[in-house]
Amino acid sequence: MSKIYSSGAAAVADIGSGARLAVGGFGVCGIPDTLIEALAAGDATDLEVVSNNCGIDDLGLGVLLGAGRISRIVASYVGENKEFARRYLAGELEVELTPQGTLAEKLRAGGAGIAAFFTPSGVGTAVAEGGLPWRYADDGSVAVASPAKEVREFAGREYVLEEAIRADYALVHALIADTEGNLVFNKAAMNFNPLAAMAGDVCVVQAEKLVPAGELDPSQVHLPGIFVDRIVEVGPQNKTIEKRTVATSGVVA
Repeated sequence: MSKIYSSGAAAVADIGSGARLAVGGFGVCGIPDTLIEALAAGDATDLEVVSNNCGIDDLGLGVLLGAGRISRIVASYVGENKEFARRYLAGELEVELTPQGTLAEKLRAGGAGIAAFFTPSGVGTAVAEGGLPWRYADDGSVAVASPAKEVREFAGREYVLEEAIRADYALVHALIADTEGNLVFNKAAMNFNPLAAMAGDVCVVQAEKLVPAGELDPSQVHLPGIFVDRIVEVGPQNKTIEKRTVATSGVVA
């Protein structure tokens, strides 16, 4: 069966309310913006999103967040999204903040069929001991807090047990895809995309360029097509700068 879909809308049409999504991107770099916009044009709500962050207020996952379509986020930081911070502190959004490397490994482990793993990251903090605010109440108190996790010693060092992540769908951006779903990413835009792709039961990819199967040199492929279920060709992506910083004195430090 062909993996090629005619539009982003067709590729995400069966994503329903309550779905868990693993979404690639870092800030606004390598985000599957076309797929997110197609999802926002539908009526799916109460979504749980696993992603490094939640875009910015009017771009990427920020579009879904601003529309009130996301109920829970697993991420490593809030970033430049003011609406993310407002909804979290107002008790309108449940947020599970996770160390960035741990989040990456949770997705990779989910894609590799590994149920859980031990890591030193977070030992001795609320990450392991519990009590991180996941959701606030209207009065500012903590309505839902993170649970304590198992800590075990290996070779004289303590490690915390982290469970892997699987998602119902993965939304991914790639530079090139062939018709079998083999993917090539562009430099830093690779970021969380292959990890999200591996963790999704159904992986939906927007690719800037689609080529016939066999055209890619196997040594160029970053993610094999076995992980990819649907592909939409979207053309060159409009590159957005999340926070522009320029020199004012002409002197480079």
